[in-house]
Amino acid sequence: MSAKESAIRRLAAWIVALTPADVPPDVAAVASHATIDTIGVALAGSRTEVGSHARRFAGEMFGKGGAAVWGSTLGLTAPGAAFANGVAAHALDFDDNCYAGFVHASAVVVPAAWAAVQAAGRSGSTYIASYVAGTEAEFAVAHAMGLAPYQCGWWTTGLYGTIGACAAACHAFGLDANATASALGLAIAGTGGMKAGFGTDAKALMVGHAAQAGVSAALLAREGCIGPDNALDGPSGLAVLTGADEYSVASFETLGRTWRLLSPGLDVKRIPVCLSSHAAVDALRDLIAEGLDVPSIERIVCDVPPIVVKNLVYAQPATRQQAQFSLPYSLAATLLHGDVTLAGLEPAALATPELVAAMQRVRMHTSDRWADPERLADAPEGAWLRVELRDGRAIERFRAAAVGTAALPMSNGEFDSKFMSCAATVHDAATATAWLSTLRKIERVDALASLRP
Repeated sequence: MSAKESAIRRLAAWIVALTPADVPPDVAAVASHATIDTIGVALAGSRTEVGSHARRFAGEMFGKGGAAVWGSTLGLTAPGAAFANGVAAHALDFDDNCYAGFVHASAVVVPAAWAAVQAAGRSGSTYIASYVAGTEAEFAVAHAMGLAPYQCGWWTTGLYGTIGACAAACHAFGLDANATASALGLAIAGTGGMKAGFGTDAKALMVGHAAQAGVSAALLAREGCIGPDNALDGPSGLAVLTGADEYSVASFETLGRTWRLLSPGLDVKRIPVCLSSHAAVDALRDLIAEGLDVPSIERIVCDVPPIVVKNLVYAQPATRQQAQFSLPYSLAATLLHGDVTLAGLEPAALATPELVAAMQRVRMHTSDRWADPERLADAPEGAWLRVELRDGRAIERFRAAAVGTAALPMSNGEFDSKFMSCAATVHDAATATAWLSTLRKIERVDALASLRP
């Protein structure tokens, strides 16, 4: 990148130049996998209260169009469908994560890319390239910004998701470099998102808003609206205003050569709670599988990285959203039921005396062991579990990463089972199986508009 070229201009040039043929097969495979997972969790999320509210709102606020609202017969303009599907994709907090910026990438970019490609009347191979353009652009910005914005309270999914959605939509609509740069400037200038929304409907709604805002920015630029070139790295740009004191333009130099969809890769959730809980749950499941006697447990003490303590803020959750950000809930549910499930997050399940009592036996803290940079890099949301027994003995187990993360991917059977269980909230088994088969071949679909999950 030349000294005079802004990061936005560099991103725009790369997005416009990317073709389906430029996407390596292993990157395309990750994109396809992410699409299946995102549509699956969105189908289940479409049946939640916030998913239903968002769908009705989108139907009232946006015009009818050719972009499908998943889990329904509704067709809306691209921004409306992106909003409704984005909310549904994150409603259950069951969608993927990426450690490039601590973002939920696919829940924003899949709805945006899908809606834009359908509205533009383009193919499944274009969709894959648009998804890759969106996620890689978002990850490049997130990597350039460093961890400071997330650590000081910005929710980076909302903050950077609008950029990913915009990049994907610009690619899908076939905008030129000038229009794409303007769209990115518009998207970045209006972006935002706070971690204050954790545990409430605001979190899922921010995902929908990011998807809609990114698509809208692309459409506005297509109409001729001009955005600022310096919205990212100018004197009053995003990097300065969010405290990204380690901002590095080098992150944009490797676009198209280093694929962040492969490294650090996507973490696909095995259970429907914040990823910060997953390693601790898997550590406990390991011990139970090895013969740990659950009734003999006196207390469970979890030593976790500081970011996990900041994320899992609910010691005594009263709602599904709060339980998804509660380590005591996740471990108590694992003790009582063997795992965390969607059914276990229902209000009646949260109120059982047995669960409440089990949660009271869980403690969480962070210690000096996480001051080791290498350990923190290897286990950014790891867990050191100490299970204290009634007879005075104690058993410890460390998990650096959970099943489903890029380092320890789920098996094909586990992945398919997750999709089928989510899709079953909307479709019968035969229809869900057919959709799984169709989505696996998405690159060969001539007209994405024909697919309405």
